[in-house]
Formats: sequence, C-alpha cells, structure tokens
Amino acid sequence: TSDDWAEQLAELSLTAAMSTYVLGTDDPDVLRRFAGEVAPAVRELVDAERARRAVEPEATPASTGSATSVPSRVPAATSRGPLTVRATADSPRLGAAMPWREDDRPVAPRPTNAVYTPAEQAVPQHLVDVHDHLRGELAQLRDIVGQVRRGALSTGAARSVINTMAMRQNNWTLGAYCETYCRLVTGHHTLEDRSIFVHLRRAEPDLGDVIDRLEQEHHVIADVLEQVDEALVGLVGTDGYGSAGEGALDEVERALDLLTDTLLSHLAYEERELLHPLARNGFG
Repeated sequence: TSDDWAEQLAELSLTAAMSTYVLGTDDPDVLRRFAGEVAPAVRELVDAERARRAVEPEATPASTGSATSVPSRVPAATSRGPLTVRATADSPRLGAAMPWREDDRPVAPRPTNAVYTPAEQAVPQHLVDVHDHLRGELAQLRDIVGQVRRGALSTGAARSVINTMAMRQNNWTLGAYCETYCRLVTGHHTLEDRSIFVHLRRAEPDLGDVIDRLEQEHHVIADVLEQVDEALVGLVGTDGYGSAGEGALDEVERALDLLTDTLLSHLAYEERELLHPLARNGFG
C-alpha cells in the first residue's frame, strides 16, 4: 500500500540519510500515486520523527545504567539563551484584494527575558523549516506556470498535432505538480488543526484567539486551493491555443497569485505568534 511504501522510504531517510529516490517505472498511474500520495507522506513522517527527536530528553547515567556516562552537552541550565529563531518576513501582495483583513488578527503576548535550551529552540525552528519548504515549493510551482506560459506562447503559433500533444503534456505536468502541492499544504494544515493546535490550546488557553484565527485562515486557504484546482481543470481541458488557452492560463495565474498572497501571509503570521509557545510547549 501507499502507507507501507511511505513508511519504508521514511525509515531509509532517517536511518541511512537518503534524500533522493529513483522510481523505476514508466507507468503513469504509479507515477501519479507516488507524487500525490507516497512522497507527501514520506515528508510528513520524516519531519514528525525529526521533530520528536529534537525535543526528546537526553538520557541520564541512571537511565542508561552507566555510572561513568558523561553528558554530551552542557546542562540545560547553563545552555539556555534567548530565542534565536526568527519568523520569516511577509511578502508584497500580488493581487489587489485579500480574503481576510490582516489588521484585526489577534496577537499573543510577547514574553520578556524568555530563555530556552537548544532542544526547545529546535521545535519552532522545525516549524519555520517546514514553512520554508512550502515557500520553496510554491516558488517552484510559480516557475512551472511561467514555463508553461512560455511554452504555450512559443508552440501555440504552430498548428500541428505534435505541438498540441506537447502542450497537453505540459498542462498535465503542471496539474500533477499543483495537485501534489495542494495535498502537501492541506496535509500540513490538517496536522496542525488535529494535533499541534489542540496541544497548544491545552497548554496555553490564552492562545485561544490566535489559534481560532489560524484555523479560520486554514479554511480560507482550503477554498483558495479549490480555486487553483478548478483553474487547472479548465487548463487541462484546453489545447492551449488562441484566446481559450491563454484565458485558461490567465485563470491559473490569478488563482495562484491569490494562493501566494494568502499562504505567505498566513505562514508569516503563524510564525510570529507561535515561535515562543512552541519553544515552551513543544509539538505535543
């Protein structure tokens, strides 16, 4: 099954430090399954395990049974320091309107003189790392749309069956990549809603308003992802020629601009509000 496949690859990634896998098949169904189900699941499993290891307490001599064991790092009490993890800055807007107001977002109290161990700081750093992965994938997705646009404009002038087939292949590739990315974002938000946010609510009830807003934005982003999907359906249904093809690409770019604006704004807000709470409480 896809789950078994993902678990096996995740184990290889964690135990053998493997990060690249070559899929030995030309079966399009297997390729779609790997890109849409297996690869995102492997990333989630590896990220979750690395986060767990980052906050796992270090073994003591008593627990290891060795009276001569020496800690591999200085005691936590002497290695604490201010939070060094920084929220990623927001990006300029691409569109004229946003689906939410940004000036009425709840803000969590900022702690003063808070200090954390390296293990505690690794938790919010992991959140930023995951978000940076989403940002990087989004940038690649936008680049792919640009490539399809350039391909459509260059091959669209030649009314040949070969070019039609090439353009359909480009559109299918873009659709598969977008579908995979949408699943990745949805999976990340689902993990937060069902696990991390539940834990933070219990640990710090004062975060309730912030978490409520983050969950609301997750629902809005889910709607935006639906718009991206609908635009892709329209794109794949065209040959890419003339006004119909250009109009379909225009709609994909419009939806993708809205996704870029909403997602980058949301990720930046989430980091600003949750870095300290995650350092204090972990992922749960």
